[in-house]
Amino acid sequence: MLSPQFKALYKKEFQSFFKTPLGYVFLVIFLFGLGYMTFEPGRGSFFLLREASLRAFFEYVPWMFIFLVPAVSMKLWADERKRGTVELLFSMPVTVKVAVLAKFFAAWTFVGLALSLTFPMIITVLILGRPDMKIIFLGHISSMFLAGAMLSVGGFFSAMTKNQVVSFILSVATCFILLMADSPPVLELVGTFAPKYFLNIFESLSLQGHFESMGKGVIRLSDLCYYAIMISFWTFSSIVLLNENKSE
Repeated sequence: MLSPQFKALYKKEFQSFFKTPLGYVFLVIFLFGLGYMTFEPGRGSFFLLREASLRAFFEYVPWMFIFLVPAVSMKLWADERKRGTVELLFSMPVTVKVAVLAKFFAAWTFVGLALSLTFPMIITVLILGRPDMKIIFLGHISSMFLAGAMLSVGGFFSAMTKNQVVSFILSVATCFILLMADSPPVLELVGTFAPKYFLNIFESLSLQGHFESMGKGVIRLSDLCYYAIMISFWTFSSIVLLNENKSE
């Protein structure tokens, strides 16, 4: 059962996205960007594929997330630390764990709202043909897991620094490395100085690989465990980091 402190902080954080231009800018850029890249007349677009599917849409989701999700997460803690309100927050009857989880789920809900607003694209493919709704559904679920993983990474770096720009840059860099972990150029580079067992571990950390697997309509326990471990690890790291800062 959710505590009253969690509910209150979750509501406050979610509403905060609409009290500043950041939330609206995110929604506009996300929806316009994905819509344009999905339907623009370039290589791999919806019209060139000539099939009633959202394959082009899901191909671009990770690359939109890699910049926009860190933009959402950078304010979670960096802003609180810069204004000095983090001390006020922790002086209230709320634990660090509750605060971290409330902020994380509020941000995750906001990104989920952005994804849900892409429903006109689903309506479009339904009008034009008979798409596999299972793949579309799992593609959106996979997108939510991907967003959760990136948000947890961003939340950690936001808790690490008072500067939102630094938090944004570190989050983008880390998410990019994780996204490209299974690409041949990166594996070749890592393989020049790392042993093979490390290379296999590094490849298994790829966000892109697990995202594409679920996006193809295949539900694997390994993918679900991967996302659960990623989100839990980075969220737990944020809690540990903030607890240390609190005790100083």
